[in-house]
Amino acid sequence: RGLKFILVLLQSISDGERDEEHPNLIRVNALKAYEIALKKYHGWMLQKLFTGSVYALPYKSDLLKALEKGKEVKEEESIEKIHQFLTRVTPILDAIYEMYTKMNAELSYKA
Repeated sequence: RGLKFILVLLQSISDGERDEEHPNLIRVNALKAYEIALKKYHGWMLQKLFTGSVYALPYKSDLLKALEKGKEVKEEESIEKIHQFLTRVTPILDAIYEMYTKMNAELSYKA
C-alpha cells in the first residue's frame, strides 16, 4: 500500500497536477495518492490526521532535489526521470496486487 501511495504521488507530480495558487506545494498530489492508495484502509481519525499532516510536506522543489541526491537539476529533467521510473516500476506493483487478489490476501480491515 505504501508503494502504491508513492507511485500515485509521483505519477500525479509527473502528470503536472498541482494547486495553481501554490504550484510548489505537493498537497494536491499527496491527497490524491492518499485517496487512491490508503484512505479506504483508515478509520475516520486516521483520515483526519493525514489530511492535517499534508501541511508538513516538503515543497515540490525540495522533494525533486532530494530525489536527485542534492544536485541542482532542471525540474523537467527530474520529472522525466520520475516518468521513466514509473514506467518500469508500475508493472511490478500491478503484478504484486494481482497476486494478492488471486491469493485472496488483500486485507480489508481499517486501522
